[in-house]
Amino acid sequence: MNGVITTWFEDKGFGFIKDENGDNRYFHVIKVANPDLIKKDAVVTFEPTTNTKGLSAFAVKVMPESKFIHIAGERIKITSIKSFLAFSEEVPADSTIDKENAVLSVGLLMNRIKPKDEETKATTRTIKKLLITTFQNSTYTFSEDEIDIDATIKILKAL
Repeated sequence: MNGVITTWFEDKGFGFIKDENGDNRYFHVIKVANPDLIKKDAVVTFEPTTNTKGLSAFAVKVMPESKFIHIAGERIKITSIKSFLAFSEEVPADSTIDKENAVLSVGLLMNRIKPKDEETKATTRTIKKLLITTFQNSTYTFSEDEIDIDATIKILKAL
């Protein structure tokens, strides 16, 4: 599970993590893999558990701060992100042949051949997309087929 350290009492060796569901979880420094990186607002991963007093976390790992974010193979410098926008778009529902990865078969090719007088109605589907613009005027577009749009937006908002 992912979360963010909301409170850290260095002198006492414990703190609290707000998990991805919005719940506060207690953690102790002995349950942290890299305690030297503990600080308020640090992003962490952990295993959720409970103790006699409530929700807690163990196997906590503080994520080191990075200057870059990696999305679908693209490496984007965090400080160069100017804006991001999620939107929906109508795209054709029929699948196209992926020329790089497809194994062409006679059946696949025959299904793509249609008589000239046959009218086909174009069907569409709605797909979510994420658009990221940088200060260098580069634009990156990602679809929900490539990445989890909602999870990526959460990460971008936390930056």
